[in-house]
Amino acid sequence: MLRHGRAGVPMEVMGLMLGEFVDEYTVRVVDVFAMPQSGTGVSVEAVDPVFQTKMMEMLRQTGRPETVVGWYHSHPGFGCWLSSVDINTQQSFEQLTPRAVAVVVDPIQSVKGKVVIDAFRLISPQTLVMGQEPRQTTSNLGHLNKPSIQALIHGLNRHYYSIAINYRKTGLEENMLMNLHKHVWTEALQMNDFREERNENVERLQKLVGLAEGYEKRVKEESELTPEQLKTRYVGKLDPKKRRTPLISAAFIFIPRLTLNFSLSNRHRGCWSTANRGQHRGCISTDD
Repeated sequence: MLRHGRAGVPMEVMGLMLGEFVDEYTVRVVDVFAMPQSGTGVSVEAVDPVFQTKMMEMLRQTGRPETVVGWYHSHPGFGCWLSSVDINTQQSFEQLTPRAVAVVVDPIQSVKGKVVIDAFRLISPQTLVMGQEPRQTTSNLGHLNKPSIQALIHGLNRHYYSIAINYRKTGLEENMLMNLHKHVWTEALQMNDFREERNENVERLQKLVGLAEGYEKRVKEESELTPEQLKTRYVGKLDPKKRRTPLISAAFIFIPRLTLNFSLSNRHRGCWSTANRGQHRGCISTDD
């Protein structure tokens, strides 16, 4: 979906999702295929039934018996929500399959390790007219995402509601992810190499010097610019004041650790050498 969405930027693209309905709360999606539609900045066109029928026949010939469980489309750069045209398209899907799902993906805001994606389903207007509340799901797992203000403005929780998305993983993948950042008690006994920490600390100090020079230069420039120029002067540029704070905290943490490692290594070297016997009070020499 991301590859298809990025190929169509800045236009919207759409496609269909294949899978199965597991139970009342679960829809499993196993594959997607693109549709030959493109849209404007706010909506996409309707689904081509001829292309969909031919595509489903070809998939059955290749051994894919899954049915259409919903559709997806992209919102390049403006978040995950459903417009009025998207709501009408979802209504046509739910008339054929009441549990159809509409997925929105944003290929512009998505970065490595974080995909901006959300799934929606319409709220029946009959339940609102009769004064009934739509079905709600609560959980102690904390997987319910906080909606954005833009989605709430466009009718989230009034015309449609969001569905939690989970990515299916195999047993080996789950074990790998669970053990990726697993901590053991022996980590507290490990000591880093003095030379490596010294080089890292020198790099941090060099970065701090560069950021300090950049911050001083920026302060001088701000005194010469007008308020109108300041609004657009540093848009898209790095702020040296914000970037130096984590470096300062990291440098102050590493300096005592370096001192401790250095003193321990010198004490260990002096106490157990025969050449320095007697020079350190309380040391154990090899001849004794």
